[in-house]
Amino acid sequence: MTETPPNLLKSGRFLPLFITQFLGAMNDNVMKQALIVMITFGLLQSSDISPQILVTMAAGIFILPFFIFSATAGQIADKFEKSASIRRIKIAEILIMTIAVAGFYLSNTYFLIAVLFMMGTQSAFFGPLKYGILPSHLKENELIGGNALIEGGTFLAILIGTIAGGLLIVADQGITIVSAALLIVALLGWLASRSIPKASAADPAIKINANIFQETWRMVSRARETRSVFLSIMGISWFWLTGATFLSQFPNFSKILLGGDASVVTLFMVTFSLGIGVGSYWCARLLKGEVSAKYVPVSALALTAFTLDLYFASRGLRAPTSGLITAADFMDRPANWRILFDLTAIAVCGGLYTVPLYAILQNDSDPATRSRTIAANNILNALFMVVGAIIATLMLAADWSIPQVFLALAIANGFVAIYITRLLPFQLIKLILATILKVIYRVDVKGLEHYSKAGKRAVIVVNHVSLLDPLLLAAFLPVKPMFAVNTHISQQWWVKPFLTLVDAFPVDPTNSMSMKGLIKAVKEDRHCVIFPEGRITVTGALMKIYEGPGMVADPGPHRRRAVHAVFATARKDKTSPVPKDRHHPAPAPQIRTARRPQRS
Repeated sequence: MTETPPNLLKSGRFLPLFITQFLGAMNDNVMKQALIVMITFGLLQSSDISPQILVTMAAGIFILPFFIFSATAGQIADKFEKSASIRRIKIAEILIMTIAVAGFYLSNTYFLIAVLFMMGTQSAFFGPLKYGILPSHLKENELIGGNALIEGGTFLAILIGTIAGGLLIVADQGITIVSAALLIVALLGWLASRSIPKASAADPAIKINANIFQETWRMVSRARETRSVFLSIMGISWFWLTGATFLSQFPNFSKILLGGDASVVTLFMVTFSLGIGVGSYWCARLLKGEVSAKYVPVSALALTAFTLDLYFASRGLRAPTSGLITAADFMDRPANWRILFDLTAIAVCGGLYTVPLYAILQNDSDPATRSRTIAANNILNALFMVVGAIIATLMLAADWSIPQVFLALAIANGFVAIYITRLLPFQLIKLILATILKVIYRVDVKGLEHYSKAGKRAVIVVNHVSLLDPLLLAAFLPVKPMFAVNTHISQQWWVKPFLTLVDAFPVDPTNSMSMKGLIKAVKEDRHCVIFPEGRITVTGALMKIYEGPGMVADPGPHRRRAVHAVFATARKDKTSPVPKDRHHPAPAPQIRTARRPQRS
């Protein structure tokens, strides 16, 4: 049974890892934001470099280790037992935070920037372990829920850390409070890591390649070998470019266009972080454990639409001349609710968009090289964020307004969304069809947990009562199956457009030899849908059953059974007789409609 996100938080397989990564992300942002505030307000020793350049340099310094060390981090994560490696990294975090405390009391800017580099290094080594260990402790149908919690928890930790770091450092005895917080949180993270279950080494025979450039190229090239993995990496990297661009523009967007103070920036960050969390959780609820990208195209299209609306909502804004407004003042103006709604919707779409991609990345990666593949993902994520920051900086330097930056981002994301839709046309069409059918026929699907038990190879044998049967199955089955279509029906002109949407295999149900192609497809781990009657029922009862489906489902007593046979019915009142199967007695899933489709 699929674990829901709240249930996973009660599981000893997942909770210690979640707490460990949550506290680590929060600690990083407490320290980083405290440093940025101290640089901005001149609380550190003065230097010849302007605060704006130092703040920008600090952000780059934190990302730089992902380029330098991710290749080595991925190799180490695959070579050694992962829970022990995580504990070593958390010990390193305690040491780094101790050095950070010394830097705060020394009030040395460059010393603290060096500490920031150490923190980035620690995060670079933790990333492949954090995502690489999930498939070891979670079942495939739990990966979506686990990634939803990790994604939502990370953004919540970033939010809490950023707010706490900025507020605590300017309080009375701020350095003492922040220093104590850094050490306590690091210690709690190490204690949580001690409860993470063991995960065996993926490839203990790895010889660590010290040539980071060669190994980085090798990792990225390896990731490209699996199409679903590489496309997921590119999609995730684009998400981080988009998200980082929005987050970086919040301060100036608030101050210059809205006349808002720091509380408005905080409101935007809260909205964005909670939106990501809501989108991640919603994604887990919608997919119900299915590792699928079916919501990615519509999420990308919706993200484009809301970013475009944010441009129109913010175009022509002028900050009030009476002084900076607070978050409460911002909320009092009805026109600003549109901006807040767009930011929330963008964040929710981001959660829906990215969670399935992380799950696909983990599920489809070779277990022996999974951590190195995730390291390649981290490298490309960092590269995309840096490129996005450079492009946004050049736009602003060329006197582009912030709304124009949003417009450029919407246009670029539109092209990405179109590309994703072209890559996954079936997923988008399937979602649209399922929605239409639910509205018209109030479709109720039960027993999908039995369908999942059929495994990678399955034959779905269905009694044929309506021409809507294939449409219902195509829309609601979790996978994209191959449909065995009657040769006479497949030649009809009005059927051909629909056949382009699915994998259709024309067969003659009266000819057993025509089933050879289906047998081959099943052996290749495909799910095949067969209507054994060969035509729609004319009496409402079961018509003659041809022997072809039996040949596909059971190739013969002298060979190992190749497939599971799954028998389904699309009617509530009348069902097909289900053959007794002592090997696979699981009941069938049923697709029922509240309104009976018209028989052709």
